[in-house]
Amino acid sequence: MVPVLNIPFLEYFIKRLKSHKVSDITLAVSYLAEPIKDYFEDGSRFDVNLSYTVEDTPLGTAGAVKNAGGFIDEPTLVFNGDIFTDLDLTAMMYEHKKNNALLTIALTPVDDPTSYGLVETDSQNRILRFLEKPNPDDITTNMINAGTYIIEPEVISLIPSQTNCSFERDIFPLLLREKKDVFAYSADCYWMDIGKPENYFQLHYDLLNGKSNQYSFNNNRKKIVTGSSCIIHSSAQITGPVVIGDNCTIGEYVKINGPVVIGSNCQISNSSIVDDCILWKSVHVEPFVKIKHTIMANNTHIGSGSIIEGAVLGNNTIIGFGQRIKTGRLISPNTVVC
Repeated sequence: MVPVLNIPFLEYFIKRLKSHKVSDITLAVSYLAEPIKDYFEDGSRFDVNLSYTVEDTPLGTAGAVKNAGGFIDEPTLVFNGDIFTDLDLTAMMYEHKKNNALLTIALTPVDDPTSYGLVETDSQNRILRFLEKPNPDDITTNMINAGTYIIEPEVISLIPSQTNCSFERDIFPLLLREKKDVFAYSADCYWMDIGKPENYFQLHYDLLNGKSNQYSFNNNRKKIVTGSSCIIHSSAQITGPVVIGDNCTIGEYVKINGPVVIGSNCQISNSSIVDDCILWKSVHVEPFVKIKHTIMANNTHIGSGSIIEGAVLGNNTIIGFGQRIKTGRLISPNTVVC
C-alpha cells in the first residue's frame, strides 16, 4: 500500500468519507488485495462498514464499479484510486440531488489540461463535451475531470458485465449522446493526481506546508515530528519539515534536510545525508551515503558510500557499496545493484 506521510493513502480516503457521514464503503481491489484487506479488515477500526470486490482481470474504471453493482441502490460516490483531494463531498451530493442528475462529475482547474480529460459545461453546469488529453490548440477550458463522481443506480445498467469498460471513454460519452442529465460540480480546492513520482513528491510537499486541510503540524514551529521509540543521536542535524515514523534509528552526524518523510523501523547510519526524500518502512541506509530527491520503498538497503539522486527504488531493492544511481532511474522491486 502506498503511504502518504506514513499513513496508507486509502486511509485518508476512508477518514474523509467518514467526516462526510459516509459509513458504507466498497473497495474495488485486484493487485495486492490481501495487504489492503489485512490492514483495513471490515472497517470497524475506522467506524465504517467496509466491503471488497475483487477483479480477477482488470475491468477498467466503469467495469470495477459494475463488479460492485450489488452494493449500489442509491446515489453513490465513486473515486479514482490515485486522487488526493479536499473536495467537499457533502456539497457535491447536495448539488447532484438539486439537479436531479443521473451523473455528477467533479471538476478542478489545472494549469495544463493536455494530460487530463477536459470538460466543457454551460452556464447551468450541464456538461456539453468531454475531450480526453487535448492538443494545445483544442483547449477551450482549464477545467478537468477530477476523478470523483456521483452516479445513480441506473448508470450501472449501462455497464457491460465482466468487461473492461471505462467511464471516461465509454459511459460518459454514451450518457451525453443520449442527452441524459449529466452535470459538473466545479471546485477550486486542493487536488493532486499522484500517479507520477513527481506528483507523489508534490503531495508530500503540499501536506507538509499546509496546503491541504488533511494534515497539520499543530503549531510545531520546527516542523519535525518523531514517532515513538526512536533513537536519534545528539550530533544528528534535522531541519524540517520532517516526519519520522516509529522505531527509527538516526546515527552520529547524520544530516536530514526536509522535506523528508521516514517510515517506521528505518535506520540512517553515521554521517549519511538524506535530503528531500521519502523513505517507506524498514529502509536501511549504511554510513556515508548521500540521498537526494529519491523515493525508497519498503525494505530497501543502501550500501555504504553510495550516492543516489532523483531515483525511485522498489520494495526489497539492495544497492551495494559505493554505487551511484543517476537521476531518473526507476529500479524494480527485488533488484540488486552492485
